[in-house]
Amino acid sequence: MKLYVIGIGPGGREDMTLRAVNALKDCDTLVGYPVYVDLVKHLFEGERILTTPMKQEIERCTMAVEQALAGHTVAMVCSGDAGIYGMAGLILEVAKGHPELDVEIVPGVTAALSGAAVLGAPLAHDFAVISLSDLLTPWETIAARLRAAAQADFAVCLYNPASKKRADYLHRACEILLETKSPQTVCAIVRNIGRQGESSRILTLEQLSQTPADMFTTVFIGNSMTKVVGGKMVTPRGYEAKGTL
Repeated sequence: MKLYVIGIGPGGREDMTLRAVNALKDCDTLVGYPVYVDLVKHLFEGERILTTPMKQEIERCTMAVEQALAGHTVAMVCSGDAGIYGMAGLILEVAKGHPELDVEIVPGVTAALSGAAVLGAPLAHDFAVISLSDLLTPWETIAARLRAAAQADFAVCLYNPASKKRADYLHRACEILLETKSPQTVCAIVRNIGRQGESSRILTLEQLSQTPADMFTTVFIGNSMTKVVGGKMVTPRGYEAKGTL
């Protein structure tokens, strides 16, 4: 009884780990959100594909566990890394009453890392990752985390910055960050990371507060030392202070 929970990275084969590709090939059943399944089904050699829409994550994980308990070798696929806003935690909770089930978490490249590579090196020092989605986390908690990250001068990576129902959430987040951070703080957005139509833009925090975003956008906010070097966003590690540059 085997269930893989696989982080597929941004979705392209070149950004998937070899371990993820091999795990997919080992399975006879593929489970996931339709968008993510479509990204990898050409690598899947089995015939059983099961999906559920957004907001049916519990049902999706329950289905994956049930298929594995029935004797299938199952791949539950997640974008990015399965343990970062993915299904790894929920799968382990659903499967907790079945010690006979072998659950293997296969890591992937999360958007904070793949987006950072597009921009340069925005996360080269300490950073925080915060989701602006209040579907499972109250906005008051999100706001408190934003304030804490800003006050500690972390570089910040924002997931799920806006949606049709949360069109102003990125603006609201920027207003909170501007309580502490300079309006000229170096920031950036990356959209459709590793997929067709990938785009990026470096801008200030003040400009970011007026910039539209969606669920395919990942946002990067620098710390007080972040700068633009040769058109790339760079958060220094501190080598300059050591006199080595």
